[in-house]
Amino acid sequence: MMKKFILFFVLVSSLLLATQFSNAEEFESPVEAPEIHKMGGEGSLRIEECPKACAYRCSATSHKKPCLFFCNKCCRKCLCVPSGTYGHKEECPCYNNWTTKEGGPKCP
Repeated sequence: MMKKFILFFVLVSSLLLATQFSNAEEFESPVEAPEIHKMGGEGSLRIEECPKACAYRCSATSHKKPCLFFCNKCCRKCLCVPSGTYGHKEECPCYNNWTTKEGGPKCP
């Protein structure tokens, strides 16, 4: 049981790190950010807007499934997703400050 937990933790941590350090904003033809990203700020989204905001946030990563899972979880709690596909977490303090038990970032 403990072995499975450690394997799961290593896998999730690796995926989150890969998401954090991917060249997410280096596209040849960048996609225009949806209108909901232009509002910004904590609590600026409704729960039903989270999937669209997270689809854009995770559009540049090669690890879409875990990115979408954690982004939607964070969005439902914070009602905010930072603008862009990477960084800008200071726009959503709740999203930025929610960490795992080990102290790493929970939200992509």
